[in-house]
Amino acid sequence: MNIETTARRRPVNLSIREDVIAEAKALSLNASQAAEAGIAAAVKRAKEEAWLRDNAESIKAHNERLARDGLLLRSHWLPRD
Repeated sequence: MNIETTARRRPVNLSIREDVIAEAKALSLNASQAAEAGIAAAVKRAKEEAWLRDNAESIKAHNERLARDGLLLRSHWLPRD
């Protein structure tokens, strides 16, 4: 995941389990960068899930059309059977 390094940062308060933060410090991990990467990954995942939910009906209709009619221009794209 590519995190924008030049974007403005805003201080926030987070509650993180003590054992997790202790292990991160022991491994010399930057807790802010790790938290930002985790939040960015969660945002990306939530957007993907929302897109799939919002487009489920269209995806289903498209797949049904493919199952019924096959690929358009199949003869131009794939070798003949």
